[in-house]
Amino acid sequence: MVNDKKHTTSNKRKDLMSFVMVIAIVILVNFVFSFYFKRFDLTSEKRYTLAESTRKLLKNLDDVVYLKVYLQGEFNPDFTRLRNETKEMLDEFRAFSNNQVEYEFINPLENPNKDETDKIEKQLYEKGIIPEQVIDRKKDQKTTESLIWPGALVTHKGRETSWQIFKRQLGISREVSINNSVQELEYGLSNTIRKLQTQKKPEVTFIEGHGELDTLRQHDFMRSLSEYYKVSHVAINHNLEALKGSSAIIISQPDSVFDEKDKFIIDQYIMRGGKVLWMIDPVYINYDTLRLKGFTLGLNNELNLEDMLFKYGVRLNPNLIQDMQCSQLKINVGFKNGQPDFKLFPWIYNPLILPDMDHPIVKNLDLIKFEFASSLDTVSARGIKKTVLLRSSRYTKVQPTPARIGLAMVKFTPKEDQFHNSYQPVACLLEGEFSSLYSNRLPTAILRDSAIAFRDKGVKTKMIVIADGDVVKNDFRPGIGPLNLGLDRNTGQTFANKTFLLNCMNYLLDDEGLLQLRAREVKLRLLDKKKIANQESKWQLMNIAMPLGVIILLGLIQFYIRKKRYGS
Repeated sequence: MVNDKKHTTSNKRKDLMSFVMVIAIVILVNFVFSFYFKRFDLTSEKRYTLAESTRKLLKNLDDVVYLKVYLQGEFNPDFTRLRNETKEMLDEFRAFSNNQVEYEFINPLENPNKDETDKIEKQLYEKGIIPEQVIDRKKDQKTTESLIWPGALVTHKGRETSWQIFKRQLGISREVSINNSVQELEYGLSNTIRKLQTQKKPEVTFIEGHGELDTLRQHDFMRSLSEYYKVSHVAINHNLEALKGSSAIIISQPDSVFDEKDKFIIDQYIMRGGKVLWMIDPVYINYDTLRLKGFTLGLNNELNLEDMLFKYGVRLNPNLIQDMQCSQLKINVGFKNGQPDFKLFPWIYNPLILPDMDHPIVKNLDLIKFEFASSLDTVSARGIKKTVLLRSSRYTKVQPTPARIGLAMVKFTPKEDQFHNSYQPVACLLEGEFSSLYSNRLPTAILRDSAIAFRDKGVKTKMIVIADGDVVKNDFRPGIGPLNLGLDRNTGQTFANKTFLLNCMNYLLDDEGLLQLRAREVKLRLLDKKKIANQESKWQLMNIAMPLGVIILLGLIQFYIRKKRYGS
């Protein structure tokens, strides 16, 4: 008996010593590895591997970035996935920033006081977070509705901005919209932090003096640009120094002729590396005549820019694109009870273009609305890379000018077999070393003038040409003011015009590290909904019973082993 007790005590000491040694080893290993940082991404698409530009951004953070994320509450599986993916991405940002990224998840609807909840919701909306109405149909056919605020407020050094985490895409299922939102998490958060960090902004100049759009009609684009860049306006007026200091210029829907002196100044600006966003209407449409009389003529818009753009590598065609993938127009078809009876009709002159290119400017963008757009062609220009960014749909018809346009045509159903001019380009990116329009055209006195410092060959730069000036135009409502760019007053839908144009400027101004994040793809692994409905009980039982069964089986095996070892 004494020997048995000594043996038992010795075993206990050995077990205790083994336990203490294991704990000591674990603590020592953790201490050693606390000086090293390494994370392993086992996903096939490397969704948790941050881009080099993002790592650099996070490494250089000199103060805390704090996020209040309003993705908390009882969600359906889709938004639960978005919340979990957001938390994991925030953890990645925190790890690579040496804990300079902090966050909390908040449920804005948990306050039982309805007045307080309404106040919070109003504040979130005013700060730029757009709510999402979620409608779910249960298995018993019951429908539930809930309002969520899938966004975050981000602060850094006393500055605050909003981050819209989920973005609804028109005509696309919620699952795919969720997937695209997950895909853009790194891009969206990096972009938000960059905006908060930027101190000195590059200057973007809107050209005036040739009948360009006024500030009210492009107010929302200017306001959005001002978050990234310093926005200014200038009328060139033959001033050689007019564009000095501008990182990029924007020429939006001019309706008057550019004289040679202003063209020369723009040309030399490009030769010195200036970037340009051209939004040009090759065809002039009188909207007032169309609205008041119900018809108008589309005529060539003489701007004296054709030779310039042709030299750079693109030709704007004097035609109008008719597209069966189009927005709707609200037209009065009569009177009912003394009131105008407005109905919506497809308007083939307003194409809705869904980007199908893999370029970071347009990747994963929603529909973009055009109005009376024209086609463009690329032409030979030595050393210039040309990339078509946007094109019309398969069912497109090209109407040459002069073109008669009447609202009455909405009464007739378009004949599909006439729409055979498929995939007409409407936006193009040009990159390279451009040649001057004025090479071999200037007198010796100008060539030798040091104040002009003429250059016939440019440094490497880039420009984007869009064959529609209305793409940048926002509506204006008296008493309310300018509306959001992309908002269609006829249908209440918001199109992706603003995101597209902001991406254009980001790319032109070399924010390519930020835009390349959009190229990241996250595979959508959706469950089979039919199998879910038919086999729901089976899989629920397996998920609950199987783990319990494994635990019970392991317990029985251990019990049997101990009984066999110590039973004698």
